[in-house]
Amino acid sequence: MTNPQKKDGAIASTDNDADPFANLSELRLSQSFIESAGAKKALTTVPVRKPNPQDWVRVHPGVDYRMEFAFIELKDDRELYLIHSNVAADASNETFSATLYTAINRQRVVFLWPVRLPAADGRELDWHRSARLGAELAMTRWIRLASNMSLRAYDTYEATGSIADPEWPEHSFQELLRVAFPRDRFVGSPDHPVLKRLRGE
Repeated sequence: MTNPQKKDGAIASTDNDADPFANLSELRLSQSFIESAGAKKALTTVPVRKPNPQDWVRVHPGVDYRMEFAFIELKDDRELYLIHSNVAADASNETFSATLYTAINRQRVVFLWPVRLPAADGRELDWHRSARLGAELAMTRWIRLASNMSLRAYDTYEATGSIADPEWPEHSFQELLRVAFPRDRFVGSPDHPVLKRLRGE
């Protein structure tokens, strides 16, 4: 084996030197290493949506991870606003109530799943009723939700394989809400811009 040759005071590489970057997967830190080293993934985004049609999801079974709220939905903008209960009464024509469930998919994406509550007269669309049943089932098993236009409801499918229980983040429900609904998405007073917009001001 020949010794490396010096060139301009530096050691030149030989043809036999391995490229340390040829296989990046060997250099990548594993998630377990990052966690053991004390690094913590920052919570920067919490989507508020129903499960994607191809997602297998679970719902957090803890009663502290779901609650009923009032919302306003701007359909043109596809934006959902959480409304303080004191303000909701004055904007009842624009609001709807829903249970907000904490959910997670197999890619470990945590999101908040709003499922509409029955109307004041007790009536409930099959879409909403079937979504609620799906969310309750997802507290104990992995499910997938698919729209059935003929039934005008959701079909719920249970995973037949053995899938490990989800690893829930340590964030509280309050922390998830703060990220999901920043100040501009939380309606805490009648002067909020979204209410002014709906009043035509």
